[in-house]
Amino acid sequence: MPGHSHSHFAESFEMYMKAIYRLEREGPGATTSVLATELGVSPASVSGMLKKLVSDGFVQHEARGDVRLTHAGLEAAVRVVRRNRLAERLLTDMLGMPWDDVHAEACILEHAITERVEQRLVEVLGDPATCPHGHPIPPRDLSMPKQIGEPLAQFDVGTDATVRGVTEVPPEMLRYLGDIGVRPGTRVRIVEKAPLGGPVTIEIDGRRRTAVSLELARMVIVSPEQAVLQ
Repeated sequence: MPGHSHSHFAESFEMYMKAIYRLEREGPGATTSVLATELGVSPASVSGMLKKLVSDGFVQHEARGDVRLTHAGLEAAVRVVRRNRLAERLLTDMLGMPWDDVHAEACILEHAITERVEQRLVEVLGDPATCPHGHPIPPRDLSMPKQIGEPLAQFDVGTDATVRGVTEVPPEMLRYLGDIGVRPGTRVRIVEKAPLGGPVTIEIDGRRRTAVSLELARMVIVSPEQAVLQ
């Protein structure tokens, strides 16, 4: 397993571990093509890296099938995902950076965080359960983080819910959500859903109403107070 060196391979290894973890545990599953899209590299590059990860015992990969982390792979993946999301917390909570501006910075920092620094971050930040975007910070014991909610778009008109987070969205969408006041902890009510894939009108914290696109409503994760999924 790569150590604390900042070699190109060590960083590539960590990026693959993080991507496979996210896709396997939080997304649609990890395949060669999905990984290529996620990481912005060619499928041939992904295939080459996967062969090494399989031979080193970090992943299992059946031909034309999903990529799955082994126990050793899960240990490595949890370490880098924890450090990435703790770095995002450091940047927002301690340095006051906006939540739409921390992803790229945290991806740089995660490679330099040692076990000692990780433990200190946990202490200083108060052992946060999620990153600023609501994604769970995976427990060190490798247990499955709790499900934080379901997409806003899946609920009916009249649903009252609390925003828990957002899926991986472009910075401009994060900025927009922040501008209209939709963040983890915000309370929303679904007021209207336009037909044929039209916008979803929500009431934010019992005050202002605004319409968001169906695409965006699918990216906002909420936990309802009382609701029936469509």
